[in-house]
Amino acid sequence: MSTILETSELPAVFDGVKLAAVAAVLYVIVRCLNLKSPTAPPELIYQDSALARFLLKSCPLLTKEYIPPLIWGKSGHIQTALYGKMGRVRSPHPNGHRKYLTMPDGATATFDLFEPRSEHCTGEDVTMVICPGIANHSEKQYIRTFVDYAQKNGYRCAVLNHLGALPNIELTSPRMFTYGCTWEFGAMVNYIKKTYPQTQLIVVGFSLGGNIVCKYLGESQANQERVLCCVSLCQGYSALRAQETFMQWDHCRRFYNFLMADNMKKIILSHR
Repeated sequence: MSTILETSELPAVFDGVKLAAVAAVLYVIVRCLNLKSPTAPPELIYQDSALARFLLKSCPLLTKEYIPPLIWGKSGHIQTALYGKMGRVRSPHPNGHRKYLTMPDGATATFDLFEPRSEHCTGEDVTMVICPGIANHSEKQYIRTFVDYAQKNGYRCAVLNHLGALPNIELTSPRMFTYGCTWEFGAMVNYIKKTYPQTQLIVVGFSLGGNIVCKYLGESQANQERVLCCVSLCQGYSALRAQETFMQWDHCRRFYNFLMADNMKKIILSHR
């Protein structure tokens, strides 16, 4: 009799377990998709100047509220994953020429040069000198997409390949790219200035590249000659504070730390 009573209570226990499991799954979905995050216009920090006023007038999106796509639009994880898959299929393949520069210590720096496919709207000769993110190069999907768009709008593009990042280019000196070295980027810019004496420059840096281009421009006033402006995208400002953030499990941050560290290990071991 006691066995029968115990058995009759099991479905209620199972229902409770199922309810708890569903609640846990919903919580994870809401947390991962960042659905509770409110939308808001970006916070702009700038010094009042003619250039700042021109940019605000020319780019009204900077002051508008960002309305992301439903469900997945608030999740940086899903946006990254979707672009990682879709970008491999849909990203363009701009045609360029690879240039090789011998550095004073024997290292071989490379960059890819892409000529404009239309006339610039101002009629001027403008070159974008681009520094990709950590361990990246001109063959990455986001760089190809950016270069293709710039070419269509009349810009020449020069894209630095971080030393050691390209799998088919061997190192010719016992060093690879670092977080603060501007030598290769400076060599590329000097090549562009000598080869195209009439061109004006727009300096562009992505992530780690943003640190490198800002450091390069600040190292010498001569580095700023013929530079119209500098655009730094997704730049990190403090390596020590960033490291603390990457060690956190919240929002799966530590997972990205593992991915980046694993990628760096592969690059280092490929040149051993």
